Amino acid sequence: MIRYLREHTSPPVFISSATIALALVLWGVISPSSVSAAGSAANSFIVTYFGWLYIFSASVFLIFVIVLMASRYGRIRLGPADSKPEYGTMSWFAMLFTAGMGIGLVYYAVSEPVTYLQEPPVGPGGTPQAAQNAMFLTFFHWGLHPWAIYIVLGLALGYFAFRKGLPLRPASALYPLLGERINQWPGFLVDVLAVFGTLFGLATSLGLGAQQVGAGLEALFGLTNTTTLQVFLILGITAIAVVSVMLGIDKGIRNLSLINLWLAFALMVFVFAFGPTRDLLNTTVTNVGYYLQNLPAQSFQTYPGNPAAQEWQASWTLFYWGWWISWSPFVGMFLARISYGRTIRSFIAGALFAPVGASMVWLTVFGDTALALLLQNPTNPLAEATTDTGMFVLLQQLPVAGIVSLIASAVAIIVVVLFFATSSDSGSLVVDILTNGGDPNPRWQQRLFWAVMEGVIAAVLLGAGAASGADALSALQTASILAGLPFCLVLIAMCVGLTKAMSTERFVVRMPSQASPMPGLRAAARPAGAVFTTAGNGDREHTGADTSDHNEPAEGSGLHEEEAVDPSLGETTVAEFSQAHDSASSRSSTTGVTTR
Repeated sequence: MIRYLREHTSPPVFISSATIALALVLWGVISPSSVSAAGSAANSFIVTYFGWLYIFSASVFLIFVIVLMASRYGRIRLGPADSKPEYGTMSWFAMLFTAGMGIGLVYYAVSEPVTYLQEPPVGPGGTPQAAQNAMFLTFFHWGLHPWAIYIVLGLALGYFAFRKGLPLRPASALYPLLGERINQWPGFLVDVLAVFGTLFGLATSLGLGAQQVGAGLEALFGLTNTTTLQVFLILGITAIAVVSVMLGIDKGIRNLSLINLWLAFALMVFVFAFGPTRDLLNTTVTNVGYYLQNLPAQSFQTYPGNPAAQEWQASWTLFYWGWWISWSPFVGMFLARISYGRTIRSFIAGALFAPVGASMVWLTVFGDTALALLLQNPTNPLAEATTDTGMFVLLQQLPVAGIVSLIASAVAIIVVVLFFATSSDSGSLVVDILTNGGDPNPRWQQRLFWAVMEGVIAAVLLGAGAASGADALSALQTASILAGLPFCLVLIAMCVGLTKAMSTERFVVRMPSQASPMPGLRAAARPAGAVFTTAGNGDREHTGADTSDHNEPAEGSGLHEEEAVDPSLGETTVAEFSQAHDSASSRSSTTGVTTR
């Protein structure tokens, strides 16, 4: 066992992470009320004294990635200069979207706008303006900011792992600042924080998914949505994730993600077709425009002098920002793993605008359909729906036959189940990479272990919370939010380290070799029908007829695209850059580090 740990894991990170995870689970089982109390106290402290840091840093991350995308550094590839993406655009988008948002979009798409309509942070509720603000705030929490947070970590990891040959671990992104200390306790501490946020964040998400699936089964078949049912659902869906793990990333996560993407799209089209279709087209444009107009002000809004609004912000915005930051190791690591060969510009554009655009359409279709029903009839059953049941109550309100509504509810359950499975599968991949020293191709046995562990943790927490009357799952959710505070500082340091490393990239503009203009100039001065040959002394002497056109420009003349070259290589040719990188990859593979 000791030999296996040394060869296939990073013992300091693996042992520390496993110990912390086990201790917190045991604490949640033995005394869930004390876990909840401690988490609430710590959460209150962070909100009171560091809420401004969450608000400010999340907006700075967004500005940072947009500026980076538009700069010349956008040409740099996450890999050698001649590297190509491993996955097609559709497969890549499906995997990043299901990993980045997943269950949350299904869970909150209806309930969050409804909550903001009824209880807005400012102004009266239940009005058309409150409905507009509700969609804006929902966009704000699920729009550009969370993906900017994910991109910071994913980009830093992809750059240092695939271009600089460092292990695929969060500490590697701090190499320009820490140097070789990334392989000592400072680097191990960063990796342990990443494991902690990822593992318990996933367990929380899986628990929420089980609650929503249980609510769907109750709506379809009348089954009581008890904790026992939810525990069995977690174990059953974890089994699906285990099958995906056994198949690997190419056949497992990718195929499940594509299937889930198309099912979610079909469900959205169904609601769009039978909901207020024309109004949804109008509100989509209005929502996007209102979001872009008010985004700068809301990004730095802390509601000074308004305690009620500050309490709302602590419950929602600060919760989301801490949640996204604590989840950034999971999503960022997975983004880096599937983005080899992409340019920084395509990586940021694809990971920022594509999923945000899809999320906006999804939230408009479900959120505005629910809001329209409530504005027409404030006593609509949606007003009393819980977060678990909101989606299914909405599907029952559509003007379709009962059997069609049941089929749509069944599709929604399948979507949540597949989101559950892809989150567990990709999460086990990320946790294993974090604990094995950064190898992006870990052994399937270790991924299987972490996939099972995630399901067990979620099941144990749900069972412990129900047995004690306390909500242990929410307490651990709070714990993962708390992990967002130190990791927020880590992300800021990553921005500094990434900027420092990319400033050493050397850019060149290549011009192709062209024929000298001298033959053409001499041909213009010579007698008609005569040519010149090169004599031994370097002069030209008259011979005979000329059959070539010396004035024709060389093929491909003009400026070549600007390329980034690693200055440590000395020369600037793509071939030599690739050869040097391949040599570095070969050397690092002998030490257990895989760079591709």
